[in-house]
Amino acid sequence: MWQSYLNGVLVAAGLIIAIGAQNAFVLAQSLRREHHLSVATLCVLCDAILVSAGVFGLARILAENPTLLAIARWGGVTFLLWYGLKALRRAIAPEAMADASQTGPRSRRTVLMAALAVTLLNPHVYLDTVLLIGSLGAQQAAPGAYALGAASASLLWFFTLALGAAWLAPWLARPATWRLVDLMVAVMMLGMAAQLVFAT
Repeated sequence: MWQSYLNGVLVAAGLIIAIGAQNAFVLAQSLRREHHLSVATLCVLCDAILVSAGVFGLARILAENPTLLAIARWGGVTFLLWYGLKALRRAIAPEAMADASQTGPRSRRTVLMAALAVTLLNPHVYLDTVLLIGSLGAQQAAPGAYALGAASASLLWFFTLALGAAWLAPWLARPATWRLVDLMVAVMMLGMAAQLVFAT
């Protein structure tokens, strides 16, 4: 059981820590200190559900039905383009940053819906959590322990990212830093959208 748990931790950590749309979103929200712990919690729950679903059969279903992945693919392209272009506008236009700051903080519901979209409209999430992590988990001696290990890695990573970025926020709260963060988010989102468009 412990070997399966450790395998889940190591496999999930290797994939989750790689910077992606979800991590970029958590980082940006944490630097703004805008419902960042709620966002981290949502990401952990989504990862746990998707990995568990993959371990216990969804990986096989998705592998046999590419239409579902195609739907997620184009929904993801649309959302990533929209979110990336908004971040790019804030990064290159100071007045856009001023407009964003004048609107005040967003509600928890708005932020969580955006986090949910970043997570579930990104086909890479399904490829990583359901197909790759899930398929490996289905082959473990203790699949449940493996899924728990993967969830533990997700919990540790997202809360470390959220708390660490929020702690650094006072030192990073300069317009130039915000523009850099927005530029990084824009490049990440638009780059992933392009990957999805041109994926074969």
